[in-house]
Amino acid sequence: MTTHAWHHLTLVLLVLCGAVPSYAQPTPAKLRADIVAMASMGYCRAGGYLANGNEVVFISNRSGSPQVWKVPAAGGKPVQLTALPDPVTALVPSPKRDQIAFQVAPGGGLNAQLYVMKGDGSGVKQITKGGKTNNFLGTWSKDGTLLSFGSNDQNPTGVDFFLYDVRKGTAALAIQNKGTGGIADFSRDNKQVLVTRLASRGSNDLSLYTVATKAEKLLTPHEGPGTFFGKIAPSGEVYLGFNKDRDLLAFGQSSPNGLQLLAERKDAELADFTLNHAGTTAVLVWNESGRSKLTLYDLKAKKESRQLSLPVELVAGVAFSPTDQTLVFTGSGSKEPANIWVYAVGSNHFQKITDSPHPGVSLATLVAPELVSFPSFDGVPLSGWLYKPKTGKGPFPTVISYHGGPEGQSVPSLNPTAQALVQQGVAFFLPNVRGSSGFGKTFLNLDNGALRVNGVKDIKAVSEYLLQAGIAKPGALGIMGGSYGGYMVMAGVTHYPDMFAAGANLFGVVNFETFFQHTEPWMAAISTVEYGDPVTQGAMLRELSPIHQADRIKTPLLVEHGANDTNVPVVEAEQVVAALQKNNVPVQYTLFPDEGHGWQKTTNRITSTVEIVEWFTTRLK
Repeated sequence: MTTHAWHHLTLVLLVLCGAVPSYAQPTPAKLRADIVAMASMGYCRAGGYLANGNEVVFISNRSGSPQVWKVPAAGGKPVQLTALPDPVTALVPSPKRDQIAFQVAPGGGLNAQLYVMKGDGSGVKQITKGGKTNNFLGTWSKDGTLLSFGSNDQNPTGVDFFLYDVRKGTAALAIQNKGTGGIADFSRDNKQVLVTRLASRGSNDLSLYTVATKAEKLLTPHEGPGTFFGKIAPSGEVYLGFNKDRDLLAFGQSSPNGLQLLAERKDAELADFTLNHAGTTAVLVWNESGRSKLTLYDLKAKKESRQLSLPVELVAGVAFSPTDQTLVFTGSGSKEPANIWVYAVGSNHFQKITDSPHPGVSLATLVAPELVSFPSFDGVPLSGWLYKPKTGKGPFPTVISYHGGPEGQSVPSLNPTAQALVQQGVAFFLPNVRGSSGFGKTFLNLDNGALRVNGVKDIKAVSEYLLQAGIAKPGALGIMGGSYGGYMVMAGVTHYPDMFAAGANLFGVVNFETFFQHTEPWMAAISTVEYGDPVTQGAMLRELSPIHQADRIKTPLLVEHGANDTNVPVVEAEQVVAALQKNNVPVQYTLFPDEGHGWQKTTNRITSTVEIVEWFTTRLK
């Protein structure tokens, strides 16, 4: 990165410590230090109780790369358990044994490998074969003797389900599968498993599979799109989240007569749930336009018994302690780094047991976004999270950031790029256009296949809303996004070449033909309903691919990609860069040699954030 561009940043309204007097404008070096501090903030996530119930293990990037840590369940000094050269991307502790299963991503890529180790970090053992196979960590059986995981080891176009037997120390194929999915839960006697199978994005099924006989009972027969996730109670009953015959995901129970509705919200979707070990209580996690709401559900009385007053905006990964007296979860928000929290059920008390580092950043000075809603060109309701500078009066230079997926959702999380930009007088908007999750089944599927053109038209609707509302300054709009959000960037700058003054395409799809050719075979197989079938709908996919309209691009672009990305392979970035260079459009390209689909290492997150903030502030202000 060059430093001379920072000399253009003379109109700084706010830095991390608060308002800056006109006689004391910070130097470019101070500006860079502030942005580095934003990007350096740590996180703690994916917490779970060890079998002893006295300690919680979690993933944190405190060391510069995501690794396994543990902390006393009552709070205390955290201890690092792994120090691997590659990032740890998932973990699950055994419910009954002194073991932790965890997932490591070589070079940050999708060819993750799985390991087990003891609760003190010793006895590390790899349980997958290595190489280029894709492996996905599953869940433990209730007695801790079996660990499930998914792998494409025997079928590149699908993810089969394997079981690792702790007593034998070996893994074996348990269930063959087309598409993706996994073993979601075990019965108490390990004779049955709850299986989720996803043949195409936007539609999956749940089945009860009897291990000995290989008999499978489908629990969720449905037509068209459908989303289902579930757990097996101690009694053998299956509870699930479902949207069959309804638009919003709700909480229910499988019965001989079909799916029985137990709890629903008119203004929210069920995002997740967990059952206690006694089978008497469920914790329901609701998604209300992006914010989390938690309720306790009495499984015997069949009613919600308590709504929790959360100390954070976002909750993920809720798990009960072995005694059911406490819950552990990851809590975060727009002004709160991700940390591990414990909730005491009896006393209705929350405690944060980790403290993610944020040196140089005063959390009190950060900006909380507001939720705004507006119609698209055809009346479809859109919404998004708007971060506005604390000082100054709009309209502001504005960056619009599109989420990935496309089934993702923008939520009020702690976004270093957003916070760094608003501190420098640039507004930041995170829209949820059609195709986003969290707003019902109909909305989720409004951009499938040929309907993607309407999702692209949402880009214009978002920009027009910001301009007409007096939020965005004409001629000073920026657009950015990662993965599918990168596709939206490229669609925006090709379809609306005069709309954006700058763009940032982060590991985005630009050519559906090469995407289907080079992505993982299992990813290609499940993506034909979402995007289109390259065999039968090649012409449509070419029309939807921005690379074929690259000669229309006028917008200067920052392009960032991971060399080990097998989800959206680096050939996508290379095509963009070559096309812009050919047409003499300004382009800056950064390839991270030790990353895959997104950035895991703190040094790379810093580099990316500084480049993005520099790119937009020098072109929009």
